[in-house]
Amino acid sequence: MAAKSPPQIVVVEDAPALAQAAARRLIERVSGKDHAAVALTGGSSPQRLYRLLAEEPWRSKVPWDRVHWFVGDDRFVPENDPLSNMGAARRLFLDRVGAPPRNIHPIATDTNYPEGAARLYEDDLKAFYGADRLDPTRPLFDLVLMGLGDDGHTASLFPNSPALEETHRWVLGIGRAGMAPFVPRVTLTFPALASTREMLFLVDGADKRAILSRVLSGEDLPARRAHADGDLVWLVDRAAAPEG
Repeated sequence: MAAKSPPQIVVVEDAPALAQAAARRLIERVSGKDHAAVALTGGSSPQRLYRLLAEEPWRSKVPWDRVHWFVGDDRFVPENDPLSNMGAARRLFLDRVGAPPRNIHPIATDTNYPEGAARLYEDDLKAFYGADRLDPTRPLFDLVLMGLGDDGHTASLFPNSPALEETHRWVLGIGRAGMAPFVPRVTLTFPALASTREMLFLVDGADKRAILSRVLSGEDLPARRAHADGDLVWLVDRAAAPEG
């Protein structure tokens, strides 16, 4: 599935510049609204961003009482496990800024199995959205942050996974990840991730250059299939940017 609009490629100098650019884009998307929603991502690329949001001058620019924080995917581990995406977000900025607990929406990884957690999270998303079906003219999220795995996966949507073809469900349990660590996961699907005013990929480091080049050249990888009802932006540092 191709993007509904051509992706924008934004290249910045280095990883610190990428974090600052991402912070500016996040603040622009959540400011001036009665309530806003952001889907967070895991991995190493967003960690500088999360730390920035807990520090001035960025901290004072986020309307914390009006922003709701979700996750695009998470590993089926307790939040205090280092592998937990929501746990990392809490430690790096949500707890540090005192974000209201009611505005933080973790996946229930303390349930018995991933599919049960997926059903509960889909219920949470639908309650927040106020409808059971997504309307392209009324996005669920204001900003969806995305990462890029070395195999081309994004969220927990891995190459050759049946989850890539899901068109109705908003959230799925993934029994086995496509790469290490091989723990079960819960992930939003492409339709749910696409329901956003902006989808922002964060990609930094020379080790990402080869896979990013493959994605941007059109190879059928999960990250290439990602699309957005709003803007689709690849924010890339110079080390990761393909040549030419």
